[in-house]
Amino acid sequence: MEMQQNSAMMAITDQEFNALRKLIYDRFGINLTDEKRSLLVGRLQKMLRDKKLGSFQSYYEHLKTDTSGAAVSNLINLVSTNYTYFNREKDHFDFFYKTALPAVCADLTKQKRKDLRIWCAGCSTGEEPYTLLMLMHEYLGSHYKEWDAGILATDISEQVLQKAQQGVYAADKVSSLPENLRHKYFKKCANGQMQVCDELRQEVTFRRFNLMNKTFPFKKPFQIIFCRNVMIYFDQQTRNALVQRFHHNMEPAGYFFIGHSETLGRDSELFHYLLPAAYQKGLD
Repeated sequence: MEMQQNSAMMAITDQEFNALRKLIYDRFGINLTDEKRSLLVGRLQKMLRDKKLGSFQSYYEHLKTDTSGAAVSNLINLVSTNYTYFNREKDHFDFFYKTALPAVCADLTKQKRKDLRIWCAGCSTGEEPYTLLMLMHEYLGSHYKEWDAGILATDISEQVLQKAQQGVYAADKVSSLPENLRHKYFKKCANGQMQVCDELRQEVTFRRFNLMNKTFPFKKPFQIIFCRNVMIYFDQQTRNALVQRFHHNMEPAGYFFIGHSETLGRDSELFHYLLPAAYQKGLD
């Protein structure tokens, strides 16, 4: 949610804005256009006042000299937008359950493997990985325990990862899920909120991870990667390089899901188009 602007907004010079914009781009790949200038000021000004920093130049110097990493971590919490909800872009979850997951499981079974590797890159507050886990349990049923499954869920923001690990959501947010999933995988809290059941929460590995890392540290490739509504913040060059890294860390015939407002283009040489915002890697 964008912060409301107020009449006492601190001023930012062109030099200060460009310095902060470059730092954010270099560290996180987020491309702040000139139109985002007032948004940046609005999100940072309270923090500057709390820290008694009199200018954005002082804040920039604080970011550069802080060796703990806390200042930069706080910056990404403030500038990133983490809007999500259960069952967002539902056709992706339907395709995952009816097509992608059965195909991957069948292929792994033929190979006499049981290592199901799924990554949610940009998991925000956890709605996406938890939904995928519910669908994995529904599809595999009593055979789920025979698989080395679970999900890796990463985000750049420590703040949203903490919320995701708690797995507590307002009841109206959970209402977008089918009733059988709500009943089976959630428990009611005393305050009326809903919490993902302990068993499910233990099967998600939440980690802070910067997608701008030039190489990814994974020992094994993934069969399915979700990276939805993340690349909208990147410029074309950054998106292309990131898609290359995803491709490199995916098994042949792996499935790749992005947001509906994003596209790889139907002529992508790395992935085949399946349906809007869903792609498949070739067999190499």
